[in-house]
Amino acid sequence: MSPGAIANRGNHSLSNKLSIPCPCCGSREVFYSCEPKCCFNHVCARCSASFQTMTRAIGALAEAIPPPDPPPDCTEPTVACAKCESIAVYQIEDGRLACGDCGTLLELEITDVAPA
Repeated sequence: MSPGAIANRGNHSLSNKLSIPCPCCGSREVFYSCEPKCCFNHVCARCSASFQTMTRAIGALAEAIPPPDPPPDCTEPTVACAKCESIAVYQIEDGRLACGDCGTLLELEITDVAPA
């Protein structure tokens, strides 16, 4: 893969905002209910279940990951990088998660699920 291939192909970003399905009903209408880098508590708009997110490092990318355009707002799903604790974690083109700051590939983990 040539330099910049992940970061930019045809002048459009290949990273996307996180889309996290509710562990109770599967809805992707999930929002972040706390301030960045606090508890990572998320709530499902459909069934009102709450849950927290975390990541596990599973590898590294050789290239930088740019933020999505437009960038996520403060109510959209988020998670911290297991390696550097940055919240610049995005979904890349193949569906995997990657940290935009350190380039670590990540696996999403859902914890503390509380059905409504």
